[in-house]
Amino acid sequence: MLYWFIKIILFIPFLILFPCKIVGKKNIPKGKAILVCNHISNIDYIYLWNYIWRKQFVLAKQELFKGKLVTSFLKKMGGIPVDRNSINISVIKKCLQVLKKDKILTIFPEGTRNKTNQDLLEFKAGASIFSIKAQAPIIPLYIKKRPHFFWINKVVVGEPIYFDETFKSEDGTNRTNQIIREKMLELKNKK
Repeated sequence: MLYWFIKIILFIPFLILFPCKIVGKKNIPKGKAILVCNHISNIDYIYLWNYIWRKQFVLAKQELFKGKLVTSFLKKMGGIPVDRNSINISVIKKCLQVLKKDKILTIFPEGTRNKTNQDLLEFKAGASIFSIKAQAPIIPLYIKKRPHFFWINKVVVGEPIYFDETFKSEDGTNRTNQIIREKMLELKNKK
C-alpha cells in the first residue's frame, strides 16, 4: 500500500524533474521477470520506478539500509539489501521468492555505479543465476545518458532473454553474462 501511495505522490514531481522516454516497454512481460540495467548514477532507479507501473523489488547496496526507519521504508518500497562483496543465502532466497510470486526483480548487474568511460563494467553473476533457477526471463534495459534535472533521457527496453538448465555451470553463467552484455550494448546503439 505504501509503495503505491508514494509512487502516485511522486509520479508528477519525478516526471517533471526527470523526464524520460521509455522505448520498448511492451517487452516487459506480465509475469515474473528480471530487469537488468546499466548503472551510471545514483538516480537510475527513479527512471525504472517512475515509468514502469509494476511493483519492482530491487537489489540495493546494504550501506543504504541504515537505521530502523530507513531500513523499514526501503524494504516496504521493494529494496533488498545486498552485500556486494559476499554471497548471502537469505538474499538469494528472497530474490527467488519474488520471482516465484510472478513479480519483477530489478538488478544493476555491474554491482556499482559506472564512473568510467567504459560502456559497461564487468557483470556480477546474480541475474544469470536467478534467471536459470526461477526460469524467469531477463529483460535488458539501457539508460542512454547520465541524468540531469529537466533533461529528457531515454531508456531502451530489449526483448526477453530466456536461459535454461544448460547454462547452470560457472561457464554457463559467464556465457549468460556475455549474452546479456551484448544485448545491452545493442540497446545502447539503438536510436
